[in-house]
Amino acid sequence: MTADLLAPLMFLVCFGLIFSGYPVAFALGGSAFLFFLLGVALTGGGVEGVFILESDLLMFPSRIFGVMSNQVLLAVPFFIFMGVMLEKSRLAEDLLTTIGQLFGRVRGGLALAVVFVGALLAAATGVVGASVVAMGLISMPVMLRYGYSPRLTSGVITASGTLGQIIPPSVVLIVLADQMDVSVGDLFLGALVPGFMLTSLFALYILYVSMVRPHEAPALPPEARASSLGELLKRVALVLLPPLVLILVVLGSIFTGIATPTEAGALGAVGAMILAGINKRLSREALDGVMSQTTRLSSMVMFLLIGSTAFTLVFRLYDGDLWIQDLLTGLPGGKWGLLIIVNLVIFVLGFFIDFFEIAFIILPLVVPAAEVLQIDMIWFAILIAMNLQTSFLTPPFGFALFYLRGVAPESVKTTDIYRGAIP
Repeated sequence: MTADLLAPLMFLVCFGLIFSGYPVAFALGGSAFLFFLLGVALTGGGVEGVFILESDLLMFPSRIFGVMSNQVLLAVPFFIFMGVMLEKSRLAEDLLTTIGQLFGRVRGGLALAVVFVGALLAAATGVVGASVVAMGLISMPVMLRYGYSPRLTSGVITASGTLGQIIPPSVVLIVLADQMDVSVGDLFLGALVPGFMLTSLFALYILYVSMVRPHEAPALPPEARASSLGELLKRVALVLLPPLVLILVVLGSIFTGIATPTEAGALGAVGAMILAGINKRLSREALDGVMSQTTRLSSMVMFLLIGSTAFTLVFRLYDGDLWIQDLLTGLPGGKWGLLIIVNLVIFVLGFFIDFFEIAFIILPLVVPAAEVLQIDMIWFAILIAMNLQTSFLTPPFGFALFYLRGVAPESVKTTDIYRGAIP
């Protein structure tokens, strides 16, 4: 076996382990360690040219220290904490109820409320699974109770849950910025218009369904609406405005340069705790649950990053990065050929593995080729985020569909979830 074959074989083995169901972080780290030992065994400890030396393994600890000292990635647990706190303190549930009453007289008003709250919660959490599960548990029983069709209910929840891929402040965009070496603030600004366009398209589709098939999206019954305009405005002021102000302060502090993304994330986490305290929901039990879930999600991200760092180190020692770069830059069509192939690969991978796994495996391999072809990194990052948002929602393998199936009542069929997501 030669060095030229080790890099492609390592790539295939790693993906074989991932698709077999083995945890991605350990598949990355394990394949790196396995092929490092294989290279050492084949070369007797070191050879000419591209083969690795045993001393190269000493580079790994310094890479890990570099990951842990990355100030941008420190924003990840803060934003996760912020989103989970909004969910666990039932502020998201209050938002859904209030906005549902705000649009209560309109057909499809509750579905519009789900899209709005889903966008807000998804943006703060930035994790598709957490967003879809939360919205499924909070909003699905309410929508079904008020006569919404299981198909429309499922489609609205899965779609709104995946909006966290593109709407800032999003953990996804922070990871993209780190992996593609671009400014988080620039990426947030670049994502605003596509994110709002996508949310608006979802809302327009709901209005279309409510006109064409009104029985699928009825207005709230009179007893479920606010008793007076004054009471409704009071609820909006108390429930809707504080979380919106929190999001605007967090984004504004980043856009104006007052705070770094990490500082803004810390501000958001503290602000979410203050909101929960004002609503008398900041209990020890709730705080324990928030910290536990934040720790699990943050640990998942860190383990993936460590595994991908090991994989990338060994892969590059075999000149695998050059192999991928030559492969991608040599595609017919130049930059457009690369964009089409990379987006097709990422779209298909989105069926099977989560965003963080794709970001840490695929992006380090494709970004050098994109830079060689002079593709704008901000535009490229937003394109990937939009691609993954669609991929997670696409039947039959979309991640969001499986997450919703896990929390949906038995009365909602899997075919209802698929049919709801297709539009």
